[in-house]
Amino acid sequence: MSEISASDIPKGNWVERLLPAGARPYARMARFDRPIGTWLLLFPCWWSLALAAEGWPNIYLFVLFGLGALVMRGAGCTFNDITDRDFDGRVARTADRPIPSGAVSVLQAVIYMGALALIGLAILLQFNRFAVIVGAASLVLIVIYPFMKRVTYWPQFFLGLAFNWGALLGWAAVRGDLGLPAYLLYAAGIFWTLGYDTIYAHQDKEDDALVGIKSLALKFGPATRPFLYVFYAAAIALTAASGWAAGLSWPFYAFVAAGAVQLAWQARNIDLDDPVDCLVKFKSNRLFGWLLLGAMIAGRVV
Repeated sequence: MSEISASDIPKGNWVERLLPAGARPYARMARFDRPIGTWLLLFPCWWSLALAAEGWPNIYLFVLFGLGALVMRGAGCTFNDITDRDFDGRVARTADRPIPSGAVSVLQAVIYMGALALIGLAILLQFNRFAVIVGAASLVLIVIYPFMKRVTYWPQFFLGLAFNWGALLGWAAVRGDLGLPAYLLYAAGIFWTLGYDTIYAHQDKEDDALVGIKSLALKFGPATRPFLYVFYAAAIALTAASGWAAGLSWPFYAFVAAGAVQLAWQARNIDLDDPVDCLVKFKSNRLFGWLLLGAMIAGRVV
């Protein structure tokens, strides 16, 4: 494993520069220094808000979902670190995370996770009653996901179920129900996650095999690329279907086509044996997220 990939904690960023020493491990545990995960959690929410809108999406809801994604991703990452602390200590990329390194105790992590979850609950309660019920239902997926890598080679599927729940919640927050476009968008997000998180998992495949963690990177191995094409093609097709079901206008499809090009670029050019390149391709999904948000908004207002 290369020196660059030895740790997933970035150095010299705003956490080290601006936060007091005692707060830094908690910010790192919540991944506040690595915002890509928050973006990947947030985009399905924003897509759905725009898909459900009658015109321009509601900015107030956009802000609430942004804050909610930040704190709930932090709570989820903390829970993941608590459950994976023994595995993390044996993997080079994660050995210096706050819990296995001893910077934060398990009890402190539990208290911190609870505080973040309470903030998330306060945000959720700003929505209508049906949306609150939909949001609360996601807790089941959040709880079971960290354990899936122990029992199945498809933990990426369970991550997709959890990370794309916002596609349902955003629609519910706007319309107070669930419709076909939201279900199609949710399915699209799951396939999107299968692609990008399989790429992410290729960073750890050697260590994961040694410690007994399962992933699609290990299941597919060198044959991963065709599956990326399949996952991403399904994501694009289902996204297009969600826009069609919602009656979006032609600019939606132009943006979706651009998103398809971005995903194809990932699948075609990924070097599955280079952890640095895997991380670059993984992070490039933020661009895909913006393209689809543009698709939803343009399809409503043009």
